[in-house]
Amino acid sequence: MTKSPGSEAGAFKISYQGEPGANSHLAAREVYPDAESVAYPTFEDALAAVKTGEATYAMIPIENSVAGRVADIHHLLPEAGLYIVGEHFLRVRHQLMAKPGASLATIKRVMSHTQALGQCRATLRKLGLKPVPEADTAGSARLVSEGDDLTTAAIASRLAAEIYGLEILKSDVEDQSHNTTRFIILAKEPDDAEPGNGPVMTTFLFRVRNVPAALYKALGGFATNGVNMTKLESYQEEGTFNASRFFADIEGHPVDRPVQLALEELSFFSTQTQILGTYPASPYRKEAAELAANGLVSIKRSV
Repeated sequence: MTKSPGSEAGAFKISYQGEPGANSHLAAREVYPDAESVAYPTFEDALAAVKTGEATYAMIPIENSVAGRVADIHHLLPEAGLYIVGEHFLRVRHQLMAKPGASLATIKRVMSHTQALGQCRATLRKLGLKPVPEADTAGSARLVSEGDDLTTAAIASRLAAEIYGLEILKSDVEDQSHNTTRFIILAKEPDDAEPGNGPVMTTFLFRVRNVPAALYKALGGFATNGVNMTKLESYQEEGTFNASRFFADIEGHPVDRPVQLALEELSFFSTQTQILGTYPASPYRKEAAELAANGLVSIKRSV
């Protein structure tokens, strides 16, 4: 299990993709405020840092409540040789920022990561700003800070604005107020949650052949055994369309009898089932479910 926040005073490093001030940096600081957060240019580099021992954990975004899954992660995880030991949900607040002297009247275009631009699409359209995709939110803030162009802005975190000396022209420009990114925390060795010690999640990969009813048969055991599957995503591999690999999250521990039976039935109809980790469910899951049940989740926000 991952250490609780503040349980180790600077005793380890946590890797993330991006530059200082990125949302992954914020997530790492929220979960491990006393650890050293280390930036890496790519997801592959951040994962490799854990594999080689340069970092203890990697904080990797996997999906967003507005923009959907983060590209490439599902392809990287099977080959990373790492294990999921925790999850964290970060409420993402995007800030529109530019060089001192710029204003909403001077800016014409906005740089940021594709996911961030997608999460602010309606706002940017209403402001008449052209989105310009870049590799990273914080990196976009750095590029703006290094230039002298008062027509170019960036969308990034408040921390990025502080780091790169930019002024926030408009706060919280995300289109939807529930904008949240789910991160997974990966380690070199498995550290599964103990059974019977609170709600847990289990994440696994499996492959089925492209034949009629293959997925229906593979997943039948989860329905008949009452195992809740909270996530199921498919993607093609190796440039062929002969088989699909699926990424799945379920509620429960592999030692639980219903989960055991469901996984056994899955094995009859799938190949290469790979459990990536069993870890404590984030408290955010329960909070979000209660808000949704009470109709308190705001879907849209005004510009």
